[in-house]
Amino acid sequence: MKRQIAMIALLFLGMGMTASAQFGKKFNVGKALQAGKDVVSAVTLSDADIANMSKEYMVWMDAHNPLTKPDTEYGKRLEKLTGHIKEMDGLKLNFGVYEVVDVNAFACGDGSVRICAGLMDVMTDEEVMAVVGHEIGHVVHTDSKDAMKNAYLRSAVKNAAGAASNKVAKLTDSELGAMAEALAGAQYSQKQENEADEYGVEFCVKNNIDPYAMANALTKLAELAKDAPKSSYVQRMFSSHPDTAKRIERAKAKADSYKK
Repeated sequence: MKRQIAMIALLFLGMGMTASAQFGKKFNVGKALQAGKDVVSAVTLSDADIANMSKEYMVWMDAHNPLTKPDTEYGKRLEKLTGHIKEMDGLKLNFGVYEVVDVNAFACGDGSVRICAGLMDVMTDEEVMAVVGHEIGHVVHTDSKDAMKNAYLRSAVKNAAGAASNKVAKLTDSELGAMAEALAGAQYSQKQENEADEYGVEFCVKNNIDPYAMANALTKLAELAKDAPKSSYVQRMFSSHPDTAKRIERAKAKADSYKK
């Protein structure tokens, strides 16, 4: 049985879970002062800083969530869908499936793409790949880098309020947990989502996938949202959000342009 996810940066739908990382209770003045410096340095993080942070983050994510094995049903399906895709727009990619019930996927700045088994359960191969293309689009357009930077900023602020240990060169488990929590609450702008949708259509075309798969995936998510709990982000975003229908129409129009 698929386990519930521990914590994931759900960038496609923006849904968040409860962080599993343990945060310290004892306030440390030295750590708080350092965290204050972190807030400043977050504004000037280099691309190399973000890349290193992304790698650390994905190691943490893979350690805290159940990755499917290659010889499983999900593993074989993943290989069939993505085994031939090594990079996009200069970004080297690696793929994995988390055996969790969430209907979602995300991509990180280091090229890691993770798909939730719940998404694979409800979507066709082409729809899954459209969602994957959408998430890669967020990375290529640097949306994910900006989200990581902002997550670091927010987690540093939180760290200042509840510091528990001396800062080390690498991010601690608690710091990575705080970043995961911040990323889970991140939302992209409508412009960023539209651009990622368009990239999803382009991704499909480049990989011989039905270009209408992006619109189909969005439509299916909107339908799923109708039965989701009213308190959930997916229900609020895809069931009642006035721009959802516009996103679907834009994706269809983009696909039409390729058909013509």
